[in-house]
Amino acid sequence: MATHHHVLIIGSGPAGLTAAIYTARANLSPFIIEGEPSSTTDQPGGQLMLTTEVENFPGFPDGIMGPELMGRFREQAARFGATFLTDKVTRVDFSARPFRVWTRDQEFTADSIIVSTGAQSLMLGLPNETALVGHGVSTCATCDGFFFRGHEIAVVGGGDSAVEEAMFLTKFASKVHLIVRRDTLRASRIMQDRAIANEKIQIHWNSRVSELQGEQSLSGVTLTDTNDNSTRPLAVTGLFIAIGHKPNTAIFQSVLNMEDTGYLLTRDGSTYTDIEGIFACGDVQDHTYRQAITAAGSGCMAALDCERWLEHQH
Repeated sequence: MATHHHVLIIGSGPAGLTAAIYTARANLSPFIIEGEPSSTTDQPGGQLMLTTEVENFPGFPDGIMGPELMGRFREQAARFGATFLTDKVTRVDFSARPFRVWTRDQEFTADSIIVSTGAQSLMLGLPNETALVGHGVSTCATCDGFFFRGHEIAVVGGGDSAVEEAMFLTKFASKVHLIVRRDTLRASRIMQDRAIANEKIQIHWNSRVSELQGEQSLSGVTLTDTNDNSTRPLAVTGLFIAIGHKPNTAIFQSVLNMEDTGYLLTRDGSTYTDIEGIFACGDVQDHTYRQAITAAGSGCMAALDCERWLEHQH
């Protein structure tokens, strides 16, 4: 027998937990399926669970550890009556109301759904890469650039995002090495010109990062030439991976409208998806900002949109 909820939230990062706080305070008793701890794509707490110190979230002038921040979000939602299930959503049916959601061995129905499954940074797939995230390896220059003031660092990627991150990091680093697999950049011409003209940026053409050095923190990388497979060391204390992001939307394929890149489409100025009663917030529909604070803001929007929609229905 399926259990029924007014509001069911899929995902428990900053967006999902903020939506939970707001809907709980509206006496909607939100039920959050928060993901599973062993997963890299939908773990409880989202990407901030892989982050060490967060210094740019308002209200914490001395910074706060990512997992602690998400723990506080969760406690606040629970305080107002939100309930949680630590499990992974495996299937959804949004073709009729009430909407249906399944985990491995349970079924749930809901009057409304808030999707906040987030996105994951594409990684290099190196053995000790995950262990070094937050200890020299990062996927967010605006989040972590400050920690590398005066350091020599590297950025992997050749698109606009990689070049933008490299340019941004020159504000802090003594030197930025841009690691590019090909002999050209994919970035727009104006971004290419800026990178090439910047004295702090050294571009390594036809190169890929093949090994990371360091156990407790990053101490250097090995570059492999993509033409002749020769290798050479590069002494850096920071590595920023900027090869793209992938939204966690596989279970919504052919269910919700999305861009070719997989990001869910929402109506301008709102969190409404193409299905009435289904809302999307956070990085699952935002490929521009991807910050904890913007995700939390859109989670608030989703909660208010959802609350007003439910009031109209009843």
